[in-house]
Amino acid sequence: MDIAISALRPEDVGPVVALARLVWQRTYPGIISQEQIDFMLEQRYNPQRLREELATPGIWWDQIRVDGQLVGFASALTTAAGEMKLDKLYVAPQHQRSGLGARLLERVVEHALANGCRTLILAVNKRNEQAIAAYRKHGFGIRESVCVDIGGGFVMDDFIMAKPLVAPPPEARQQ
Repeated sequence: MDIAISALRPEDVGPVVALARLVWQRTYPGIISQEQIDFMLEQRYNPQRLREELATPGIWWDQIRVDGQLVGFASALTTAAGEMKLDKLYVAPQHQRSGLGARLLERVVEHALANGCRTLILAVNKRNEQAIAAYRKHGFGIRESVCVDIGGGFVMDDFIMAKPLVAPPPEARQQ
């Protein structure tokens, strides 16, 4: 099995949009309404928006492929001084719990450390117990509870989770 992580390119936007739709339809029913799923997919995975983000300094999009097939992606951005936000991290349902999400998370940590960030934060729906458990496993703790109006009559009822980052010692970076 050949696993490769690379920066997302403009030609990868269509497959990412399709994968996001697949993952969201498997993950969010029962957590949020179908109307909110559709609204958020259109809002967050509009191809033009993704292309603009790819061209924006301070936003990283990475993809993970297995044997050449797109199976996951992550995006992150710098926020407050010393913090990076993991904005999106999704893996195709048939590849979940295989360590691919952890690999994407490691890549985001690399971006964060390279940009002087000492904390990685994320927002996760309070009812998404599987994701919360996965993030806890990777060292995140709940920082706060928020409810954010995202328009269209919808809110994101989330936990903000945070993970302190520690740069590897210089001898580890040289290996």
